[in-house]
Amino acid sequence: MTAAASTKVASAPLRIKGCCNPVAPPLPDGRADELAAIYKALADPTRIQILHILAATREPVCVCDFTAAFELGQPTISHHLGTLREAGLVTSFKRGIWAFYRLNPAMSDTARAAIAQVG
Repeated sequence: MTAAASTKVASAPLRIKGCCNPVAPPLPDGRADELAAIYKALADPTRIQILHILAATREPVCVCDFTAAFELGQPTISHHLGTLREAGLVTSFKRGIWAFYRLNPAMSDTARAAIAQVG
């Protein structure tokens, strides 16, 4: 760095944090975490398609129907369903050897609004 450049940087006024425009306060941590979890769960085309299928039906959907609907193996489908379940978007129950999935009726309003964009 040249002496002139060094002088120029040193003579520049210090920037005061937030001096240009007022900004909204950050979201509360819990709200930011909830939104991040929802959008992370939605960040895959297969999971979007799964949610679309679930939103379009009133009856629970068997995991076997998802494996038939997509050109993916059962372990991959189960991984996607697990991600959606961990995010609180779907619930599951067993009937015999099969697992059935439906949209979580207790999901948050935020999650419901995001899924409404899929349906």
